[in-house]
Amino acid sequence: MKLQLFRNATLKLDYAGRIVLIDPYFAPKHSLESFTGRSLNPMVELPVDIEDILDGVELVIVSHLHDDHFDSVAMERVPKHLPLFCQPGDEATIREAGFADVTPLAGRATWEGLTLTRREGSHGLGAVVELMGSVMGFSLEAAGEPSLYWAGDTVLYPPVAEVIRETKPDIIVTHSCGARWDGDLIVMDAEQTIAVCEASQNTIVIATHMEALDHATVSRLDLRKAAQARGIAPSRLLIPHDGETVVLGKS
Repeated sequence: MKLQLFRNATLKLDYAGRIVLIDPYFAPKHSLESFTGRSLNPMVELPVDIEDILDGVELVIVSHLHDDHFDSVAMERVPKHLPLFCQPGDEATIREAGFADVTPLAGRATWEGLTLTRREGSHGLGAVVELMGSVMGFSLEAAGEPSLYWAGDTVLYPPVAEVIRETKPDIIVTHSCGARWDGDLIVMDAEQTIAVCEASQNTIVIATHMEALDHATVSRLDLRKAAQARGIAPSRLLIPHDGETVVLGKS
């Protein structure tokens, strides 16, 4: 399996011979509003051209419709004929944008040898969840490949811990920037990411969704220092830079 991080949550997977694009966020640097007044968003440019990101893509997965996961540029540039999985409730909006092959992932689905399973997520806890709206994560499996749990825009809460405990994934992808909305944590921070590592001793955790948005509170360096202080080896917690490719095999 090859996983390339582009920016924020945008990933490209080469998995079982198929190329999957996750949560495309293509907006130019500083083209969108600030969340906190600290900076316009996104705070950094994409590391490669959009054409390079889209090259070879066969399947698209969109976890939810926040602009930093599927923005207007991506809606325009992603080829409309590509099959696309989304959370139930988002399919009408995506079809209205011109996409012809949209499937809400309500439970488990198969596509060209890949098995996708929808996982619950909570974009914060308490009152902020209603404001943030519903989100999803997913598990991905295929013969000969490491099992992957992409947690998505969620904090660490019991359903996430249950997926880790019951499925024992080889790889977990977390969103670990500690983003906050009106003071409420809405994705994992350093402490929660370390807790994921500690809950899954045989799993490699890949921390993404970092250093791209102005409501983030945790940098890559912050996370690495916190992990080292807790004895988490760099080989168990990968923190890729934008544009970096990670290659992993089945454990």
